[in-house]
Amino acid sequence: MKTRAIGDRTVSEIGLGGMPMSIEGRPDRDRSTATIHASLEAGVTLIDTADAYHLHGNEVGHNEELIAEALRSWGGDTSSVLVATKGGHLRPGDGSWTQDGRPEHLKEAAKASAKRLGVEAIGLYQFHRPDPSVPYADSVGALVELLEEGVIQMAGISNADPSQIREANDVLGGRLVSVQNQFSPAFRSSLPELELCNELGIAFLPWSPLGGISGAAELGGSHAAFKEVAEARGVSPQQVALSWELSLGDVVIPIPGSSRPETARASAEASELVLTADEVNRLSAA
Repeated sequence: MKTRAIGDRTVSEIGLGGMPMSIEGRPDRDRSTATIHASLEAGVTLIDTADAYHLHGNEVGHNEELIAEALRSWGGDTSSVLVATKGGHLRPGDGSWTQDGRPEHLKEAAKASAKRLGVEAIGLYQFHRPDPSVPYADSVGALVELLEEGVIQMAGISNADPSQIREANDVLGGRLVSVQNQFSPAFRSSLPELELCNELGIAFLPWSPLGGISGAAELGGSHAAFKEVAEARGVSPQQVALSWELSLGDVVIPIPGSSRPETARASAEASELVLTADEVNRLSAA
């Protein structure tokens, strides 16, 4: 597994997104644990989660606790694993998603996440989604306080536009290390954010890099160029998509979600696939 950088940490260039293991359609705990272990065995050292990755209103942090438990039960060395979590997005339990970007909420949420993860300081904490009712600088300011208090080691943001990336980096005094936005063959509107992260040297973490839970399996059927390159290379369209994203910049670290060991292993294997410049251009133009 090749590596890339997030701040001062070195991580696998393919991560694991934990959300599918805790929301609608989630597997049982044994299969989720096996999925996380399969990723670790494949060399994955970046796991993405959030306190909002849960199903019912009374189980906030379900995914964080699941990941912490799986890390404890794995037989290998987990000292190099970076667990990135997020706060500021909520699931009341009625199927909706809401926001709470108040500094006081984010500071409390981060401390609760650290407790669930069983760590003194969270490796990477990201503001999950802008709250229209709270000035963005105020929300990001909470990350500054969390850094200063030692609750978190690195700070990032998610679902941000270019102006918010620049504002967050200013508020953080140049310490913004990651931007986590949706990006995939089907969803390319975050390309300006990806390019800005390339310019600033900030890690760009595409979420739903294969098109999300409902779209990943149909990626080849929906995007002919990816299917054609995959067939020519003897790999899957999903692996081609991850390799294509990696080719768009050294700061790009996809975090495909998974709920089965076999898909987790397949995603990790995309690190071995290197596309030609012609293939990259063809996929980018598709």
